[in-house]
Amino acid sequence: MTAGPFRADALAAKRILVTGGGSGLGAEIARGFAQHGATVYICGRRQGLLSETAARLSQETGGRVVALACDLRNPQSIDEMFAAIWAEGPLTGLVNNAAANFVAPTKSLSPRGYEAVRSTVMDGSFYVTLAAGKRWIADGVTGSVVSNLVTWVWTGSPFVVPAAMAKTAIHAMTMSLAVEWGPYGIRLNAVAPGPFPTEGAWEKLNPIPETSAGATQADQVPMRRFGKMHELQNLMIFLMSDGCEYLTGQTIAIDGAHHLAAPSTFAGLSDLTDEQWAAARERIKAASDRDKQQRTVG
Repeated sequence: MTAGPFRADALAAKRILVTGGGSGLGAEIARGFAQHGATVYICGRRQGLLSETAARLSQETGGRVVALACDLRNPQSIDEMFAAIWAEGPLTGLVNNAAANFVAPTKSLSPRGYEAVRSTVMDGSFYVTLAAGKRWIADGVTGSVVSNLVTWVWTGSPFVVPAAMAKTAIHAMTMSLAVEWGPYGIRLNAVAPGPFPTEGAWEKLNPIPETSAGATQADQVPMRRFGKMHELQNLMIFLMSDGCEYLTGQTIAIDGAHHLAAPSTFAGLSDLTDEQWAAARERIKAASDRDKQQRTVG
């Protein structure tokens, strides 16, 4: 564990749900919370993966990490999950991390491909935020929502148009609900990470490493490196901790100034040939098929 600026009990008594917490950035965010005293719930559609991750994080951190299978595209599935959580007590925080994304020429997208991204990122994040907010308001308790976005909410990005659209919608939700739910003491913020490589995401965003774009290249970041997981964890812990109750409605970039310098999008893929795109599609499909075989819901 890398030494950080927070006490080990900084999140004691916090109860936080991380969507898409079975792998990638979600699992690392959950790890950071558990290391600092929170009870952490992780959810997704692959029960086996969730259970393995929860067991590993609990053992490694000494914290309590609970795995819950849930299809975030289905409001009923979300309500059932929240009923199980609330049976132990209300959440204090929610991280909208679950996502779907892959690089592709927009002209080649099918409605099904667009739906796969939009339904998880936009619909799922809204449904779970609404479910948490309704319960907090009804119970008269405060809560904190942090959504995991991208810097493309400010710039857009070619070749990942459905994700750029959906993430930008959650950016708008963050600002809008910060105002509407502020009187209830409910805060909404977001983070926009630059490149923090994880195995699952990188297979779909950088399927042909020799033709990678600025969005996935460390040498295009002014700090000349990728982000480190403990750096993202520190920001998430701060946003979930006591002491920043006046911070709401913000999307905070954590990208080593990547989006300020450019290129931080996938514009560099404009020169790919049809043959290279075909090879990329095959690698992305293989990664997606592997994920689908592990799903237990949805």
